[in-house]
Amino acid sequence: MSAPEWIRHRGLVAWVEEMAELCTPTNVQWCDGSDAEYDALCEQLVEEGTFIRLNSEKRPRSYLARSDASDVARVEERTFICARSEEDAGPTNNWMDPRVMMRILRGLFAGSMAGRTMYVIPFSMGPLGSPIAQLGVQITDSPYAVVSMKIMTRMGRAAAEQLGEDGEFVPCMHSVGAPLSDGEPDVAWPCNPTEKYIVHFPETREIWSYGSGYGGNALLGKKCLALRIASTMARDDGWLAEHMLILGVTDPQGEKTYVAAAFPSACGKTNFAMLVPPANFADQGWKVTTVGDDIAWIKPGEDGTLMAINPEAGYFGVAPGTSYATNPNGMESIRSDTIFTNVALTDDGDVWWEGMDGPKPAHAIDWQGNDWTPESGIKAAHPNSRFTSPARLNPALDESWDDPQGVPIRAFVFGGRRAGTIPLVAQSFNWAFGVYMAATMGSETTAAAFGEQGVVRRDPFAMLPFSGYHMGDYINHWLGLGRNVRNAPRIFQVNWFRRDEEGNFLWPGFGDNMRVLEWIVARSRGRALAIESPIGWVPRYEDLTWDGIDFSEEDFFACMAINRRDWTSELLDVEELFMKLYNRLPKEMEMIRSLTTSALWRSPKQWEMNTDPT
Repeated sequence: MSAPEWIRHRGLVAWVEEMAELCTPTNVQWCDGSDAEYDALCEQLVEEGTFIRLNSEKRPRSYLARSDASDVARVEERTFICARSEEDAGPTNNWMDPRVMMRILRGLFAGSMAGRTMYVIPFSMGPLGSPIAQLGVQITDSPYAVVSMKIMTRMGRAAAEQLGEDGEFVPCMHSVGAPLSDGEPDVAWPCNPTEKYIVHFPETREIWSYGSGYGGNALLGKKCLALRIASTMARDDGWLAEHMLILGVTDPQGEKTYVAAAFPSACGKTNFAMLVPPANFADQGWKVTTVGDDIAWIKPGEDGTLMAINPEAGYFGVAPGTSYATNPNGMESIRSDTIFTNVALTDDGDVWWEGMDGPKPAHAIDWQGNDWTPESGIKAAHPNSRFTSPARLNPALDESWDDPQGVPIRAFVFGGRRAGTIPLVAQSFNWAFGVYMAATMGSETTAAAFGEQGVVRRDPFAMLPFSGYHMGDYINHWLGLGRNVRNAPRIFQVNWFRRDEEGNFLWPGFGDNMRVLEWIVARSRGRALAIESPIGWVPRYEDLTWDGIDFSEEDFFACMAINRRDWTSELLDVEELFMKLYNRLPKEMEMIRSLTTSALWRSPKQWEMNTDPT
């Protein structure tokens, strides 16, 4: 094996040689990240049957892939944090002794790339040269992973040159776990359908992934490095690695405010990142731009300001439900140069999924390659089907999205999917109360019977599946960071999904979320009024802009009401989470829970806005 001249890192070369000896690939290819390399690999994937080339007029330079039915999503039950101590991994992560796990992995990887090419991918998470960015190198036997990493990261020669002769990098080892013997035919989507491991070693900063070709398990720069490993780096070095979008809001006077927001899955995260203001806002000069739609790395600057980058270079979005009605900028971002996975193929060579604009196609090929019609009674696209597209195609891309210094964050927003209890918007009383809001955030996973609340899955900071260490320590890290930031961002909680007794959404959502965002921006700059509620500062009806929408004061009160009975259940449910984290949970969390209980019992059973309490 010989490395190209632009690889000058002896330690990297030695590691690749060791892994090649272990995995026994047919050959080794160092990826330079060029467009020519990308085009050649896409052509190879078409020839191998992994990619279907889409209609060049409707979707230029775009492809469709169909995965194995066993390999359609992240596998949380096979995802491990192998800290040296089980206690450090925490009760919300799967753990195994790292020495035992490494023996298992080396056994699985031995000969795992036989008959395949080993690709070596140097990459940067974040703008090249950024003080907030991190470098990694992924080894993989999946050309699908290579072309996806080309879209999602800054990869190739430029990243290797940034690494230099002795720079630090995170080694990321990946195999689909499907070796080929001499003459054995390959399949369109190679993977190991029965055995999968996605393993993180936080102390040694290593990632090993085996058996899956799906994006979240195979693109190791994404959740694995950008969140699970980076969160441990952030804890050790005094910064934040968060499951957060970053957007910029420019007001009619031209002043821009950057907001970072965390939402669990299926809570409108991408739609919020690419929000299109209502017509009356746009006419006045309001503008929303996207820095990132999924992950934020945030470090204190020299003056104490929290500066954030999007470590990714593309979008790995859920297709179903994405449309021009819900996310026009997202739809524009996937018009070309996009890899679609597990969506339906139309007869004219385009893609389709449930929730897309326009009528359903009379006929399509579904995500498993079968004929489909609207009468089939099954979904044409898999519920977790994806698009992988470059950020540069987003028409609302922020001009500073690739700035190595990052953008200054003035507000944090946390939001789950709740049919009741949580009001439309509330601002925390202070940083510690805001951390409590984020730590107790949850979403309803299943709809319960009429009149009953859904089952709430607690997802602190939207990081439950992604924190690389004990969640109690994670909460404490947030508290500690706030003590050391001179002028900390304001913290808010939102809930776009509150319903009435008939099950109808009370809030229109989508672009109208701009009305709440305007108030959040004004509050973060000390320019908007609010009144005190039992759980935080909230806007009055007159504090939001209602031009262009028929939304009465009574409608607003219904979105904002705080019911003592519901909140009593909420506080009891939070206790279950706190007991799980008890030995490392900061005492502030229990104290704020007690203060909230007291505030609720000193308020009416149904707290509603009254601008004149006398």
